[in-house]
Amino acid sequence: MSVFDVGSIILVLATVVSIINERYFGLPRVIALLLGSLLLSLTVIVASHLVGGFQFEGLLQRRVDNAHLHRILLGGILALLLFASSLQANLHDLRVNAVAVFCLATIGVFISTAIFTFAIWGVVHACGLAVPIAWCFALGAILAPTDAVAVEGLLRGIPLPASLKAMIVGESLFNDGTALVVFLSALAAIAGEHNVLGHGRVLWAMLVEGGGGIAVGLATGLLACFVMRSIRDDEIAVFTSLALALGAYRLALTLGLSGPLAVVVCGIVLANGQIARGGERDRRGKINVFWSMIDSFLNTLLFVLLGFEILAMNMSMLAMFAAIAAIPVALISRFISVGLPLWLLRLTPGDTLRSTSLLTWVGLRGAISVALVLSLPAGPYNDILDAVCYAVVIFTVVVQGLLTPRVVAALYKEGV
Repeated sequence: MSVFDVGSIILVLATVVSIINERYFGLPRVIALLLGSLLLSLTVIVASHLVGGFQFEGLLQRRVDNAHLHRILLGGILALLLFASSLQANLHDLRVNAVAVFCLATIGVFISTAIFTFAIWGVVHACGLAVPIAWCFALGAILAPTDAVAVEGLLRGIPLPASLKAMIVGESLFNDGTALVVFLSALAAIAGEHNVLGHGRVLWAMLVEGGGGIAVGLATGLLACFVMRSIRDDEIAVFTSLALALGAYRLALTLGLSGPLAVVVCGIVLANGQIARGGERDRRGKINVFWSMIDSFLNTLLFVLLGFEILAMNMSMLAMFAAIAAIPVALISRFISVGLPLWLLRLTPGDTLRSTSLLTWVGLRGAISVALVLSLPAGPYNDILDAVCYAVVIFTVVVQGLLTPRVVAALYKEGV
């Protein structure tokens, strides 16, 4: 069975799950796809244990392993997903809530990483698993960022105050860059480097990589707007937007800067700049339709692959206990990391507790967390960290995602 055969199976499965969900269940698509692939994965595992000679589990597991999901995602797909999401960002709302978005995407990530690091270190040691603090530090960075794709898809159609929605979406777009800087620092600690957190090294790396990534995104976005205004063919303009997304991302990475921040900024610039001398609305409509299809297609394949990754896991009973215990730890660290900066700086109008509760609940983890945990160096703790990461990702996407409309209704009974 070739890679194309496996890809075809995944695409057919995703189509079937999407049709069944639309006809009978009406769940958010990312949740339906993740549940469908998880169900198939469990079916394959059970069948492999019950039916002798059933080799599909091993075959599928090898194909999933050989797919190198983390390389595919961090190498380019993340750029396309972030760019598609940034095209829908409202620049006015982001400007109004810029301080809150910045604090959540930077200070919030640092606080969440620190709290989760020490809490999960205590949890795994209580379970009898001696995981070094450096590996727990890496796991804290892995689970700190929220998933822009999952969050944007979840909030679609849910009534929320414009300022609060801007904070949620803005944080999910920009916190990937901060989390990647912290994650690289954690990798340095795992490799044995000393003083990783001393002398302002993380802050300096964030300023250089983050600021440089923003500059690259701003420059490439403005250049793309200038070029598009001289183009008469709308199809060429659409291709230009694709070249912009991948080009800005890869250029930033080549320069040692933040690719996620670069692609988010250039997407926002393109979405709010002039891209045609005439027929602006038609051209923008075609670009939005194109990126909506890209977003939908990649989301479909990505969340099915996320579900299949469970086949590659080797989970012991102790690792399972640690994974289950990590879920409330993730919720608590998220609540504190969101609430503390909002409360200290008075960044939310009205009830801070209510805003913090909602921001905590819609803080879904997704593909970026899975990609980072799969990119960890091989070691004796990978299975434990994989189990914890997957437990948090599945819980946030499925449980928190399904209950979000009810949580919004309970928190905002008077309406928006």
